[in-house]
Amino acid sequence: MVNPSRIASVEDARKFAARAVPRVLFDYVDGGADDEITMTENISAFRRIGLLPRMGVQITEPHLAIELFGTPLAMPVILAPCGLVNVMHPDGPKGVAQAAASRGVVSVLSAVAGVSLEAVANGEDTSQTPMWFQLYSPKGRSEWEGLVERVAASGGYTALVVTLDTPALGNRERDRRNGVSIGHRVDVRSATTLALQIAGRPAWAARMAAATLAARRSPRPPGPTVGLVAAGGSPFTWKDISEIRERWKGTLLVKGVLSATDARSAVDSGCDGVIVSNHGGRQLDGAPATMSVLPEIADAVGSATTVLVDGGVRRGSDVVKALAAGADAVLIGRPYLYGLEAAGAAGVARILDIFRTDIERTLILLGCPSVADLDRKWIDLKH
Repeated sequence: MVNPSRIASVEDARKFAARAVPRVLFDYVDGGADDEITMTENISAFRRIGLLPRMGVQITEPHLAIELFGTPLAMPVILAPCGLVNVMHPDGPKGVAQAAASRGVVSVLSAVAGVSLEAVANGEDTSQTPMWFQLYSPKGRSEWEGLVERVAASGGYTALVVTLDTPALGNRERDRRNGVSIGHRVDVRSATTLALQIAGRPAWAARMAAATLAARRSPRPPGPTVGLVAAGGSPFTWKDISEIRERWKGTLLVKGVLSATDARSAVDSGCDGVIVSNHGGRQLDGAPATMSVLPEIADAVGSATTVLVDGGVRRGSDVVKALAAGADAVLIGRPYLYGLEAAGAAGVARILDIFRTDIERTLILLGCPSVADLDRKWIDLKH
């Protein structure tokens, strides 16, 4: 496991992660759907946006803190939900939540992270900052009703994030090449492939084996884990969203919005916020990059609801660009997952420190005193 101090950028973390875990786990995080066009375009869209600095302005300590749904955050960065986090490193979802809390930001637990939502909500050092929960429901209403009740009863989550873009699973060819496809059985051939990959990462295997033995000796955490999303996906309709709104008294967001029309539907359904997202390019390949549609969505509903965005964020300057384009905050996925695979919870914390330093530096170089002052005069969308 790498010393977190050796991680100087997200790309560093990515390289260390590739060496630390079996290829199947690295590709699960690193890959996208089909030809990975949308995944790649997410990054390219940020690179096409220029920054417009102001000279002759002395900014020494730019203000990064924001308030989101009544919760103070140290910076406008949120850790996005991801499945299978429990097998990436022994620290798993609890470690991710602890790292987020230690840096004063929100983390979002996925329903398919591989642990019970109660265990993470009741974990040590996670109470400083509220957590959010991402809702999947392969079995429909009968399942989501129970999950919503469990999330409320746990007392550890202030927001529900309902993911809209998984009516079926995207064609993630890297996973298939590695012999794993969620919803499909593992056969002899794929088991052999996985065994060889695990054998090639003995340090990871030893850490996970030790963590498994320790877990078996400890009291079983409350609440069952949620199963993986089935091959048929997790479809939600706007009617479902309205019904969830009636049952859930906390903050409600929908994730997967890529048009102003759907953003308005979210507002009409009672949502408190929308997350502009294409699932990191892991679902519909050819869907637009999130930054290419963010300005239109922000213009359409930004005065009526909170607008968040994810996809392609690799540097603090990307966060600044997203805020200037109309987002209230930004979610990161792959960056912190690389950090987790490379160095556990300490790697996640290191990635958050890198983002904070990057955002501060970018604001100083821009001559912008606060993230609250960012708007489109600071960026060139036609760059």
